[in-house]
Amino acid sequence: MLSKNVRSADNQQVTRKEVSNEYLAGFTDGEGCFYVGFSKREDLPMKWQIITEFHVSQNPGGKNVLEEFKKRLGCGYLKPNHAKNPKDKSWVLIVKDRNDLKEKLIPFFKKNSLYTSKLRDFEVFCKVLELIEKGQHLQKDGFKEIVNLVFNLQRSTKKRYSRELILS
Repeated sequence: MLSKNVRSADNQQVTRKEVSNEYLAGFTDGEGCFYVGFSKREDLPMKWQIITEFHVSQNPGGKNVLEEFKKRLGCGYLKPNHAKNPKDKSWVLIVKDRNDLKEKLIPFFKKNSLYTSKLRDFEVFCKVLELIEKGQHLQKDGFKEIVNLVFNLQRSTKKRYSRELILS
């Protein structure tokens, strides 16, 4: 028997009007990622593209939460998290557009605080977007600042490129 309390652990089905902004912020604390990455691009001034994205994922039973989050933010798109892996049925909400990140996503999380280590990730993410907005990523000092901000974050993931390679 399912609980009538929609926020209980045994009932993950949540209707749109019952999802609070605080719930979505907490959901991001657990399942979200403020991603800043680097991709080699010889045609750019610093020879690297800076990628800024927000991701939050959920198993198929919670896809409705991602749909509500997308509606609440007014941006982003949903897709299978690992489409090539037939065993992974999870979904991911992605926001890539820098205007959406700046004008919709950041204000949402400034109003609805994060409480885990994601708060520091969010702060760095905001600073990186600010530096990009000012065009500082196109200059050596600004680019170096962004690289150092990202590489100073505590992460357990393996990075594709080292700080030294990016800055060389």
